[in-house]
Amino acid sequence: MQMTATTGAVDLTTYDVVLVNSSAGKDSQAMLDYLVELADSQGVERSRLVVVHCDLGRVEWKGTRALAEEQARHYGLRFEVVRREQDLLDQVAQRGMWPGAGATRYCTSDHKRDQVAKLLTRLVDERRGTKWQPVRILNCQGIRAQESDARAAKLPFQVDTRATNGKRHVDLYYPIFTWSLEQVWQRIRQSGVRHHEAYDLGMSRLSCCFCIMGSKPDLLIAAQANPELLDTYCQVEEQIGHSFTHKLSIRSLRSLAQATSIAQGNPSTVTA
Repeated sequence: MQMTATTGAVDLTTYDVVLVNSSAGKDSQAMLDYLVELADSQGVERSRLVVVHCDLGRVEWKGTRALAEEQARHYGLRFEVVRREQDLLDQVAQRGMWPGAGATRYCTSDHKRDQVAKLLTRLVDERRGTKWQPVRILNCQGIRAQESDARAAKLPFQVDTRATNGKRHVDLYYPIFTWSLEQVWQRIRQSGVRHHEAYDLGMSRLSCCFCIMGSKPDLLIAAQANPELLDTYCQVEEQIGHSFTHKLSIRSLRSLAQATSIAQGNPSTVTA
């Protein structure tokens, strides 16, 4: 890892592109603010920073794409949107099964990683005319160790061997890997940039409205806030005959949502 001598932070001056993945969620929002500050402190022009949002369409919380763009524009950054032509629910119906938590987690690979890879190719093509050596890209994601044991086991900086080739060298970096949840929200409050309203409802994460990795409190909040989308998920689940997760079906989630009263902004009240 190339570090600056004074701060111990990654040396952004060594990269042609700093790609900032933004879901418009709290972690990517805090990461974006930090990276802009770091770039400014190192004398890196903000034109090198590119924000990319993986648009998940109807399965996202409403307003997510617009908010991701709003957050990027706040700092005067270039904003790119990538999206798989076939949306997730259509893909689930075609495959006959929901994504899983392990090797079958095709939602992340197909709708995020593979789509960002296409943008990497485009960004390299834009810059290849000005240099002969491989274009250097720092691919930044808002992953934190505190979120789970699986994430804590990750390396916060590594060469992305999948994305690196003769035309580009890509490093994968988690800038806020060691941050606590309080540090994240403190950064957001200090930035003055708007966060997504789903957090005010009590959501702990902002991803798909109904994420296979989501906690029961999050899924219940999402169910009550997005009843029409919930009905669509129920239809897909019934069509394919495969439960949303091995612990919880969408149909049972709908029943719980209809029977449970959730205090706004306080998911700890959920006892079901």
